[in-house]
Amino acid sequence: MSAAELGDGLLSDVRGRLGTGDVDDAAVGAALAASGRVLGSSALRELTRAARAQLAGAGPLQALLELPSVTDVLVNGPQDVWVDRGDGLERVDLDLGTPGAVRALAVRLAALGGRRLDDAEPVCDAALPDGTRLHAVVEPVAARGAVISLRVLRQSTLGLDALVAAGSVPPGWEGLLRGLVARRANVLVSGGTGSGKTTLLAALLGLVPHDERVVTVEEARELAPSHPHVVALATRRANVEGAGAVGLTDLVRAALRMRPDRIVVGECRGAEVREVLLAMNTGHDGGLATVHANAVEHVPARLEALAALAGMSRQAVAAQAVAALDVVVHVRRARGRRFVEAIGAVVPADDGFAVREAARWDGAEPTVVDAGVWEHVVGRWGL
Repeated sequence: MSAAELGDGLLSDVRGRLGTGDVDDAAVGAALAASGRVLGSSALRELTRAARAQLAGAGPLQALLELPSVTDVLVNGPQDVWVDRGDGLERVDLDLGTPGAVRALAVRLAALGGRRLDDAEPVCDAALPDGTRLHAVVEPVAARGAVISLRVLRQSTLGLDALVAAGSVPPGWEGLLRGLVARRANVLVSGGTGSGKTTLLAALLGLVPHDERVVTVEEARELAPSHPHVVALATRRANVEGAGAVGLTDLVRAALRMRPDRIVVGECRGAEVREVLLAMNTGHDGGLATVHANAVEHVPARLEALAALAGMSRQAVAAQAVAALDVVVHVRRARGRRFVEAIGAVVPADDGFAVREAARWDGAEPTVVDAGVWEHVVGRWGL
């Protein structure tokens, strides 16, 4: 018997034997063996993997999610599956059957994430048990039955030395990045989706002295810094009754009461930016956070938009940002590479505040864009 022969009958048998227990490889393997329908250790291993993918994973998409380089798996239809390995989208030769099968897969994945997906609620945003982010839509919102988007979350463990060796950080900037952490600058890492913001943030956290307590706040746990004293907090979505949600704003407030030496926000994407700026203005220096932006000069507009969700005026945002933030480090993904593209300083401006670009790197030689700002940044924060 092969993985292709994992029928509904055997799958139902395994599901019944597991009950409400764990759905890990050991438990699934034991249930398959107990069924008496699997012969041979190699067949058992293959079926264990296939059954676990059907019971607690992404079914036929699970093998794609497990590829080391894949960050996104996108399903537009039964024979329309795409992946992103870091070089842009590429089509995959995978047949999911019928539009009904794709919809059934989307519904099952939503249920794994504790959400419902049906005609009454045709849009679903959830987190799967392994941390994979799921977004799915079905008819009538999706014209072709169902559309599934899966984002793989891989915990970032690379250190700064590894990023320099990989060509993600120019050697001449390594001392400055170390100095930003050692001298407790408040740093904002900006960049687009998949540009490496979390990877750089984890590397910087690995430089924090080991006698300091770090509290991280994330929507999903991606940060895994090499540090002995990290308290990791993650948001929780509401259950099917709409109760029990814990958002980023709540967690930032909680972090302030946990005696942190440094507060780290995995990504500012909403009203929690108010709490982050307030925290950095009340003695919690050395903080780090990330934000979506296409360039360093776009960061002020992004922060203003997010702070507006918390009811902050443009003047209030400017006053808080200038006092709270020191340096913006911008990362970019281009031509299959993720690298630090620019470093800027937060400065007051006539109409609020600005992030003035100090230096830029395109993979060749770093270029000083504004000598005065660069000398200020290096003089104050560099080692």
